[in-house]
Amino acid sequence: RGALAFHALRLEVGDEALLLAAAGAAWVAADRQAGARAAAQEGAGLVVMDDGFQNPHLVKDVSLLVVDGGYGFGNGRLHPAGPLRETVAGGLARADALVLIGPDDGGVADQAASFGDLAVLRAHIEPGPEAAKLAGQRVTAFAGIGRPEKFFATLSAIGCRVEKAHAFADHHPYGERDITRLSAEAAAAGTTLVTTEKDLVRIPQGARDGVEVLTIAIEWEDEAALDAVLGPLVDDDR
Repeated sequence: RGALAFHALRLEVGDEALLLAAAGAAWVAADRQAGARAAAQEGAGLVVMDDGFQNPHLVKDVSLLVVDGGYGFGNGRLHPAGPLRETVAGGLARADALVLIGPDDGGVADQAASFGDLAVLRAHIEPGPEAAKLAGQRVTAFAGIGRPEKFFATLSAIGCRVEKAHAFADHHPYGERDITRLSAEAAAAGTTLVTTEKDLVRIPQGARDGVEVLTIAIEWEDEAALDAVLGPLVDDDR
């Protein structure tokens, strides 16, 4: 019953919403205007939209375009021929700043430079404190995120021996059978079963025992540059 209740919640709001709600006050609304009004009525002075760059229903004070440096803009084509929801030029023209995460293998900063003074905020992924415990272990890894291979590479980088790596579709709704199968495989191989924090919230509560998690955090290379972009939003005089 608990697992069913959890899955009903997860399917209703998605994994990002659950992670955000664990970090602070969060509103889930298909109607972004209604969601912003509800937040304001509860005392919110600042609304941060997740996945709201293309949403036209709220006037934004600051728009951040976040790009994975290792993937860049993919093949540069619009969905369904590619990963983009709009043209690169259109997105960069509307952005107040570009957040570039990881090495710029796709030349994203050069493309952004053609748009004048667009700020480029560089950052990288930093493994969480669990890395110390997992380092040196043989692991069976699984992930259902945008780029599972990036998670597997992170495990290798912290010193894990990735014996098996299972990539699921983004937002994969794990069932108890999935975890039972993965746990059995890990046990047979004598490895530790590990996944991401984002995947963990999609696993039924009763099936999480024995699943280790590696969290991550964003480390900014120039926090002063970030403050320059976000400062006006938190100015007491606004």
